[in-house]
Amino acid sequence: MNLSIGIIGLPNVGKSTLFNALLKRQAALVANYPFATIEPNIGIVDVPDDRLNGLVTVVQNEFGRKAGEYEVPRKIIPATVKFYDIAGLVKGAHKGEGLGNEFLGHIREVSALVHVVRDFADDNIIRSGSVTPAEDIGVIETELILADMAVLGKLLQTAKSDAKTKDPVQLLRYATLEKLKAGIDKGIPARDIALDDKELKVLTGVNLLTQKPIITVYNVAERDVVANQDTNLEAVYICAKLEADIAMLTDAERADFLAAWGMGESGLDRLIRKGFSVLGLQTFFTAGPKEVHSWTINRGCLAPEAAGAIHSDFERGFIGADVIGYSDLIKAGSYKKAKDLGLIRLEGKMYLMRDGDVVEFRFNV
Repeated sequence: MNLSIGIIGLPNVGKSTLFNALLKRQAALVANYPFATIEPNIGIVDVPDDRLNGLVTVVQNEFGRKAGEYEVPRKIIPATVKFYDIAGLVKGAHKGEGLGNEFLGHIREVSALVHVVRDFADDNIIRSGSVTPAEDIGVIETELILADMAVLGKLLQTAKSDAKTKDPVQLLRYATLEKLKAGIDKGIPARDIALDDKELKVLTGVNLLTQKPIITVYNVAERDVVANQDTNLEAVYICAKLEADIAMLTDAERADFLAAWGMGESGLDRLIRKGFSVLGLQTFFTAGPKEVHSWTINRGCLAPEAAGAIHSDFERGFIGADVIGYSDLIKAGSYKKAKDLGLIRLEGKMYLMRDGDVVEFRFNV
């Protein structure tokens, strides 16, 4: 499962600078004029997770550091996030203003949104569309809502016709779309309109922009970074320029730099973790001499579904799963010691996966 996040916002708020920092390279054009980005830049970013290093140590304790000419493990594969750097939005985008149609089309492709809001003062960088962070947010929210209104209008025409058949599913779909439209007409994003499981099911295939989880990222001045490091904040506060500088450092330099700034981790790491949180995702691991691998699944996922994240054959032929929690395995130091201590459990089809589980699946195809 790949997490895809679209970076959106007004022109010149720091979207491409943030994107470049994420990719640790100058992948996107950074320019001081609107619409410097037209086609979305796309990049794959590793999810920071120190647990991978712990599992490498466990595997090396078990199998040694080398197997013949190969390092152990041969591969270390983290979970990834796909980021889209999307063109800046302007007022009237829902009617095609600026690059409106292209912008809105690209947003529909992603599973979550990062809304970058300018919260720094710099007379040398052109400000587009508003003068305060609150106004920035208002412009974007309004355009997404207006775009959803247009989509719902078309969907309701078809749904009304289908509901004439009196089919219960079609009747519920029509009623649910009406419920969404009533909320959106009042300026309520679809994500904030309460829907039950049955209503969500009949909306399969409906891709509203305001339905997507959204993370607000305030792009602040360097002096304001340290004051906003609380990981419990709803929004993420970063300095995109500072993050771009951090991204160019070696691991050792990076640790010293963060310490000097009083930062426990970079803003980008906090952003990626927040992305996992808003989408209800978690991680499990497989670890052996060939590879240490991080896998992304939904919270509430059962063991067979998790096996399917590796390969559909694993889910289809699922027999059981040998499971140990990450902390227990690290304390044991090796699989052999963990087994001797009775820490590895055999779980069945109804096992609810936990974040940090280290698993070996048993299957028969």
